[in-house]
Amino acid sequence: MYYVYIGLCSDGSLYTGFTNNLEERFKTHNLGKGAKYTRSRLPIKLVYYESFDNKSIALKREIEIKSLSHKEKMHLINKS
Repeated sequence: MYYVYIGLCSDGSLYTGFTNNLEERFKTHNLGKGAKYTRSRLPIKLVYYESFDNKSIALKREIEIKSLSHKEKMHLINKS
């Protein structure tokens, strides 16, 4: 499985990413070894994810979500 996720950073910002292992990815983020963006915004909490069988489709969805505004991402999170 492949996952596209949104994490809530300690400063209230949202980080969107892609992984094949959500649990390990968030451990990595919270150890300060994840994305450069999240390192100074720890801890990061999983607030939304979608799962996919197909890597290509998941990566396309990640791009779609990254193009959303903060408000649109919050709407996505809140309706799930």
